[in-house]
Amino acid sequence: MCDKIISLLSPRGPKGPNVCRHLISDTSGGPRSTEMGGAAVAVLAAAATRHNRARLASLFYMVARGLHEASAAAAEEEKVGTRSRRRRRRSSSSLLLGPDFPDTWDHPPRAASRTLPPRVTGADYGCTATIIDGKSIAEDIRLHIAKEVHQMKNAVGHVPGLAVVLVGDRRDSESYVRYKTKGCEEVGIKSLLAKLPGSCTEDEVMDSVSRFNEDPSVHGILVQLPLPQHMDEERILSAISLEKDVDGFHPLNVGNLALRSRKPLFLPCAAKACIELLLQSGIELMGKHATVIGRSKVVGLPTSLLLQRHHATVSVIHAFTTNPEAITRESDIVISAAGVANLVRGNWLKQGAVVIDVGTNPVEDPNSEYGYRLTGDVCFEEAVKVASAITPVPGGVGPVTIAMLLGNTLDSAKRVYGLSD
Repeated sequence: MCDKIISLLSPRGPKGPNVCRHLISDTSGGPRSTEMGGAAVAVLAAAATRHNRARLASLFYMVARGLHEASAAAAEEEKVGTRSRRRRRRSSSSLLLGPDFPDTWDHPPRAASRTLPPRVTGADYGCTATIIDGKSIAEDIRLHIAKEVHQMKNAVGHVPGLAVVLVGDRRDSESYVRYKTKGCEEVGIKSLLAKLPGSCTEDEVMDSVSRFNEDPSVHGILVQLPLPQHMDEERILSAISLEKDVDGFHPLNVGNLALRSRKPLFLPCAAKACIELLLQSGIELMGKHATVIGRSKVVGLPTSLLLQRHHATVSVIHAFTTNPEAITRESDIVISAAGVANLVRGNWLKQGAVVIDVGTNPVEDPNSEYGYRLTGDVCFEEAVKVASAITPVPGGVGPVTIAMLLGNTLDSAKRVYGLSD
């Protein structure tokens, strides 16, 4: 394999993506052979830094990504025994956490195995963005989760269980919990709800968390945020068992996410959904300038950490940032999680930027079933004329976030029952 790589990277060898095709064609032995090929690429990458560094580092990254994807595809084909087209499934934790490249300044990898969607330009920002269909992506992921839940029930006689603690009567929180409960029903996950009044004490919330911690049929616990102001969110979140922290907010999970050499048990669902949408849409992250608007522990902070693990150059905008629009106008990717309706206007965006709108802001609407509708942080009507790709609200990040929560709950149950991959 090493001799093959050296010959392909010679001056007479194939160029660019063709290197990946030649190497992948030589790994017909299945996923094990592609793993060995990936190891060979890693060894050669270290030796090649003294010759034509930028080009070789670029090619090695392209080859490694190609081998990784070929290995995953080959493994799936071995299980199913067919090469027919498959539905999209949730990305593996290792893929979502990004490639583990060291920060070596003399040969930064610049290659892009995934490219931005084609830009359609015209006068007066006359391009129409590709709409990233979160509902479709989430549906495919849920189908795979439902299949695995069914297999678990047949194998061990149990299904995953998700418990939600809801405090108060915020309309947006109640809406999120409804969607999560419905998602559980669709894939066969058992759901439990502890609903407490906003006037309850912090100890009452802690008691609900403790009961779910001790319940062996519960594999995931989440406390719907935000909590009333008189409560200590950190104390309550820290009380959730680490093995059941499917929201990924436990200090140990957040800390392990911040350390690139560590792997958290769970990734925060909304941040995980943002990366999932970008990967499923073929958006390259490495070396791109990404701006995250908002720095909350629910979305902004973990999203910025995940983007850094994918080797993006990350800017974080918050309420005290001076001239935020100037920063976003320089960004290839803009992820907004500020919680302010229509904060991001069309003139905040660079032509051809990719926009992920996490905002779900309730706006009064007497014609809606619940008396309000949800709108995003981004002025969609303006942004769609500038961006190359954009998520809608609703129907973008929200459905995929719930799919990630269901996936985390499934993964927790698989660990308990010894079914982990």
